[in-house]
Formats: sequence, structure tokens, C-alpha cells
Amino acid sequence: MQHFMLRLDRGLARRRWFVLGAWVAALAVAIPFAAHQTDHLTGGGFGVPGSQSAQVASLVGQQFGEAGRAKLAAVLVSRPGAPAAAVRTALERVRAAAGAAPDVLVAPGALRRAAAQAGAPTIVVPLATSVDDVRSTDVARDLRDRLDIDHQSGPVQVHLIGQGALWAGLQDVSKRNLAKAETTGFPIVLLILLAIFGSLAAAALPLTLGIVSVLITGAVIYALSRVTDMSVFTTNMASMVGIGVAVDYSLFVLARYREEVRSGVSPDRARGIALATSGVAVTFSGLTVMASLAGLFLVNTTALRSMAMGAIVVVAVAVLASATLLPVLLRLIGHRAYARGRVFGAVREAARSRTPRRRGSTHPDAPRDGFWAAWTVRVTKRPALSASLAAAVLIALALPALGLKTTDGALRQFSKNEETRVGFEAAAKIIGRGASSSFKVVVPAAQAGAARAVLARDPEVRSVAQPVASRDGTRALLIATPRHDGESDQAKAAVGRIRAELPRALVGGNSATLRDFDNLVSGSMWKIVLFVLGLSFVVLLVLLRSVVLPLKAVVMNLLSVGAAYGVLKLVFGTVDTITPPLILAVVFGLSMDYEVFLLTRIRERYAATGDTRRAVAEGLGSSARTITSAALIMASVFLVFVGTGVPSIRQLGLGNAVAVLVDATLVRLVLVPAAMELLGKWNWWLPKPLARILPRGSFETLPQNV
Repeated sequence: MQHFMLRLDRGLARRRWFVLGAWVAALAVAIPFAAHQTDHLTGGGFGVPGSQSAQVASLVGQQFGEAGRAKLAAVLVSRPGAPAAAVRTALERVRAAAGAAPDVLVAPGALRRAAAQAGAPTIVVPLATSVDDVRSTDVARDLRDRLDIDHQSGPVQVHLIGQGALWAGLQDVSKRNLAKAETTGFPIVLLILLAIFGSLAAAALPLTLGIVSVLITGAVIYALSRVTDMSVFTTNMASMVGIGVAVDYSLFVLARYREEVRSGVSPDRARGIALATSGVAVTFSGLTVMASLAGLFLVNTTALRSMAMGAIVVVAVAVLASATLLPVLLRLIGHRAYARGRVFGAVREAARSRTPRRRGSTHPDAPRDGFWAAWTVRVTKRPALSASLAAAVLIALALPALGLKTTDGALRQFSKNEETRVGFEAAAKIIGRGASSSFKVVVPAAQAGAARAVLARDPEVRSVAQPVASRDGTRALLIATPRHDGESDQAKAAVGRIRAELPRALVGGNSATLRDFDNLVSGSMWKIVLFVLGLSFVVLLVLLRSVVLPLKAVVMNLLSVGAAYGVLKLVFGTVDTITPPLILAVVFGLSMDYEVFLLTRIRERYAATGDTRRAVAEGLGSSARTITSAALIMASVFLVFVGTGVPSIRQLGLGNAVAVLVDATLVRLVLVPAAMELLGKWNWWLPKPLARILPRGSFETLPQNV
């Protein structure tokens, strides 16, 4: 792999303008599509193939005609003193929008009844659709555009309600939040990079790769959304992971390049070394992140799989950009990639003049950054105490996770002031909170009467419609309206009761779909855990040629994930169902970056010295600054999404930020050196049969003949 990277560097040098042109062309093509990446994302993706809810959805569409069509409604909310003429104007807007949009219309009787209520503060106008709940998201999005809901003014505001309307509104909110996160996140990352490199040119390189990776991935998401279902959360997930990963990967390569140049190596040679060492590690880490995210495909649901796909794509683009675009840009900007800018150089010299030199140092450029070596000495001097304190903090953070509960749904993604939530709450006061969703129960035709009686007795059921016969006459559909909204715990609990009391029935609807999704994800967590643990262990076993170090890494990563879950419990109480598996996959994948860069350097120093303490000190001293800088950038990006995202994205951002920070500090800087000091030569234990078959390799040292 290192030989390949060296050949790649030489090839890039010869064809740098072609490579640069190819990336510019790809970016030019991607930008217009990336601008519309949210247009075809679906609010669905929570269906569970083979579940009762999925069977009901299929049967309703095939056998029950209009009875299975989605419910949508327009909600007119008037300000105090709004004239009747304004209400009539708003009704005309609704009629015109529904008349122009496909698959939806306003019945004439509904308009007359609405006009008669012109003095009421809230009016609900039912809309008749010819689509199911899944396709109703597209209908609602079309209506939102025609009504220009996000830019309304005047005494009467028009809102849309229904399951499709919730997800359509969430698409708009996610799009706005994504733009806000990116415009906030990139400047923050630039400031951190400026502090790290002291040069605007050098700082701009990782930032450029981050922007390129996110934009190209946005175009890929747009293309994928045209041929398959992609969750509305995919873009935020891809951007959150992509910004951090792309910047981190280029940071590792750039840091190694600058290190080699400052040690006296020529820029051309330094670029090749950086690619053959850190570039290989970046590629390896990126593949590991993608493989870890692929573990989410073990859960057969579109929501998780599409979010995993978006993250996998952006990581792949980031790895490709770090291996091809970054070396070309390094060559083009020349010495500015490793020289400090004038302003930062002056600041550094001023600070240096006030700082006494180390004893024994006479050269003005003599290194003074022995902090990490001194830190390692302090940690390894009392390894049992250091490890115990760090583990105690992590366990204390993780303990609340024992009571972690999950939920899901669209309504709770909106703040109380969001337009969609305002419309829902206004309508709920008139038609009830459960009117926008319903229980759909399919039973044998002969049992329709008895089943209707069971539904009517349930405390959560507000009303039950008359049975509707299927086209073939063998089944009946019962539609019941819950007292609470379809995403509530009460409605989901009712699904369980109804299924228990009607064992021959199939229970579907939004509440049943969410309950089935919850059960699927919680029941699949063990598969995801085994996959990512096994992957991490095997990868590190091959890389480090040790059985003990991979086991230690897996345990420490679990502590980091546990700490993230515990903080989420303390902050949010209940988290989205998709949050725990996503954090697990992302954190285990990203932690491999720091694991690879730190432990491979320690391994190399141990091979050279045979002294574990010295190897840890030297390995940590040479990699800690880069690792902590990368972790700071990654955590900063995640925290930006905490401040700008909907609840599910805020949870992902906070959980990932906590995990990355504790991994890069308590784990890498305390637990790893302390545990390695305690284990001594056991760190490197490898059974002889494994030693014979495992490949030998290194990311940080070039082969002798290179």
C-alpha cells in the first residue's frame, strides 16, 4: 500500500492539472444538484418489512380503496380581529393550490362549511387525497410550495396537518438547519485550523476538502433519492460526519507533510512520505469507518440504512480527496503549506521572546513542546491510580444510560414555535390530537363486529368508524381514532393491547409502524454491537499484531459510547430510536482514527526500543497534538449541529461530541498509557499460530527500500 501511495504521488505530480480539473468539474456538476438534495427525501423509512403494520399498509392499498388513503387537512389560524374577507381569501388560496396539485382536492362541501365558520379563530379544512401515507409527503410538500407556507403574512395563516404534512414540514426545517449548521461550522473550523497551523493557506486546505466532500456528497444523495427512499435526516447526518472527517483526514496528512519538511526533507519527498504514511492510515481508517457504518445495514429499515449510506458516501469522498486532491493542492501552493503566515509568525516570535528556553537549549528553534512526554511520565508513574480515576469518570458518565429510553416520530422534531407544530396544536383543540393519525385494523370479515367492540372498549380509542369490506369480501377494515397523537406512548401502548386482544387481526397505522420500528431497532442492537466490536478487534489485531491491545481498545470504546449515552439521558431524558445505533457505529468508526494513529506509532517505537514506557511516551508525544487537534475540530462540528438541528440531530451531535472528546482525552491520554504501563510486555502478546499468519505492516515507517 505504501508503494502504491508513492507511485500515486508521482502520478499526481505529472498529471496535477488533469486531477485538479477533474475535481473542479465534479464540483461544478455537483453544486446545482447539492442545492436540491433535500427535495426528494422521504419522511418515511420507518416501515418494517414483514411486520403487521407493513402488511396492513399493503392490504389497505390493494383491497380497501379510498378507506386507505392518507389524511391531510388545511388549518386556517386567524389573528384577533381578522376580517371575514381575509378568511375567504385564505380559503380561496387553499382551493386553488389543491386544485392545481395532483392527487389532492378540497371537496365543495368542505369549503362551504369552512366559509360558514369565518369568525372562528381556527378552521380545519379536510383535503381528499388519492395516495397512501408514504406518498402523501410528496403531496404535502407540493401544497406547501404552492401555498408558500414559509413566507406568509397577513391576518390569516394557513398550515397543513397530517402525517405527510409533518414529514414535508420537517424537510423544510432540516434544509434550513443544515444551511445554518454549515455556515456556522466552517468558520469555526477555520479558526481552529488557523490556531493549529498559524497559516491561512495551510488552514484553507482541510477546509476546502471539507466543503468539496460535503457538496459532492449532496449531489450523490440527490441522485440516490431519485431511485430509492432516503430519510429526511440523511443530509444532516452526511454533513455532520463529512465536515469533521474530511477536515480530520486532510489534517493528518498535512501535519505529517509539515513535520517532514521541518525536519529537513524536501517538499516533494515530504509529500510522498506523508501519503505513504498518514495517507495510508487515512485510507485504512476511512475504510474502517465505512465498514462500521455498514453494520447499520443489519437493521432492515430505510431510515437507518439511508443515513448510513449518506455517511459512507461522504467518508469515501473525503478519503479520495485526501489521497488525490490534497497532494495536488500542496504542490500548487508550495511553501505556504508549511510556512507560518507573517501575522502568526510575528505573534509566535513575540510569545517566544517572553518564554524562557529549556535548560540545555541554545538554538532559538529548539523544541519546547515536551508537554506530552511529561504528561506520559506523570500518568505512567502511578498507572493504577490514573487508570482508576479515568475509568471512574467514564463509568459515572455512563451509569445514567442504564435508564435510557427511546421513542420516535416527526411531531416532536418541531419546536413549539415552528409553523407545522403551531398548525397541529391549533387543530388539535378542535378535532383532537389523534385525528391526524389512526389505528387501522384488518380482520376476517366474520369478526368485524366483535373486533369493533374490542376497539371501542380500549381507553385510548376515541371513536371507531363502521367496518369497510375488502374488494374480495374476505376481510374488513376498522379505522379507530386515538385520543392522543399517533406518536405518543399512549397510542403505541394501545397497539400492543389491541394486538393481544385480537390475535387474528393485523394492526397497522402510524402508531403501529413506529412501535414495530422501535422493536426492530432495539431487537437488532445486539447484532450491530457484535458487528462493530468484532470489526474493531479484527482490524486492530491485524494492524497491531497483538491480542491484548485490541481487547483493551474495544472495552475503552464501549466506555466512550456509554458515556455518550449517559450524557444524552441526563440532557434529553428520552432519545430517538435511531440515536443509539448511529452513535455506536459512528463512534467506533471514528475512534479507529485515533487508535490507528496513536497505537501504530507506539508499536513502531516499541519495535525500535523494546521499552513499553518509552514507546508510549514517544508515540504519544509525536501524535497527541494532532489527535487532540483533530478531536477538537470533530467535536466542534458536532456541537454546531447541537445548536442548529432538530432534536434527533441535536442528540446525534451531542452524543458524538461527548464520545469523541472523552475518547481523545480520558481514553487516549490517560487510560491508554496507564493501561499499557500496567500490562507491560503483555501488551504485545500474540499466540504463535496467529503470528505466523498475520501480515506485517506499518503506517508510520517507510519500508527500507523506499
